[in-house]
Amino acid sequence: MTTTSKLVKSLGAAALATAAICAAVPASAQEATRIAAVNSERILRDSQPAKAAQVKLEQEFSKRDRELQDMAQKIKGMADKLDKDTAVLADSDRQRRQREVADMDREFQRKQREFREDLNQRRNEELAQVLERANRVIRQLAEQRKYDLIVQEAVYVNPRIDITDDVMKALNAGAR
Repeated sequence: MTTTSKLVKSLGAAALATAAICAAVPASAQEATRIAAVNSERILRDSQPAKAAQVKLEQEFSKRDRELQDMAQKIKGMADKLDKDTAVLADSDRQRRQREVADMDREFQRKQREFREDLNQRRNEELAQVLERANRVIRQLAEQRKYDLIVQEAVYVNPRIDITDDVMKALNAGAR
């Protein structure tokens, strides 16, 4: 389960908790309850640590990506040459070259699948680190500003309680 899907899954629990708190607290005490919201998706997309993680992943996987692109071009060239030469090839040569193209294509598919799996695993690791740092910043802000509840993700958030920009400023300052 990815970090994002865990986050989305916890959305329902957070909404229920918020509703329970609001229902259990008398109307006069609700005014004193301090609630804030954070858009984690925006943090994972736009913060400096998230962008740095993306650059790191691109550098880490660029060589393998180029190799896969080269392999795809080679397979395409072999298939095009086979199509062009089919009329003049003996059956045994045509079958041998078809097998070579098919074998190479299977190898390409395998390498491409491994590449995607490795990339997704590393992306999840990097984003988990960013999310962990963001959660630390959110807890610090909660303590400093005396929030009773901070919700990560919601269907609707009034801009006056959205502290995403503050979290991103703190994260970006810590990234330098």
